[in-house]
Amino acid sequence: MPELSRRRALTAAAALATVAGVQTVTARTATTASATPAASTASTAGHDHHAPTPSPFDEVYKGRRIQGGPATGGGHEHHGAGYAVLVDGVELHVMRNADGSWISVVSHYDPVPTPRAAARAAVDELQGAALLPFPTG
Repeated sequence: MPELSRRRALTAAAALATVAGVQTVTARTATTASATPAASTASTAGHDHHAPTPSPFDEVYKGRRIQGGPATGGGHEHHGAGYAVLVDGVELHVMRNADGSWISVVSHYDPVPTPRAAARAAVDELQGAALLPFPTG
């Protein structure tokens, strides 16, 4: 009988760990899905690309003029759900996430509930610096 090499032992251990991990994840997913069938329906409802458009706004925040309203073409409408946000007249590229939260190119990793909050977060992050136009080409 051939001796068990270190390579074969590690390969077997990795295969067993992978199988055990897959079974655990599958069992958890099946338990969660069967325990809360409404949750799976609710998660697909969050992907409504025809959600209501947020209210327009026009205000001065920390000395910067921020505006938002329905997009009038020419921008990246498919990401922002047809909504445009401007900081001092320069478009702030915003995107609506599947869960309904909003992000911008300035505060990409900090989702907020509304485009107004995204504009305010961008002003905070810019700390007085000018917003540069988003490249479109």
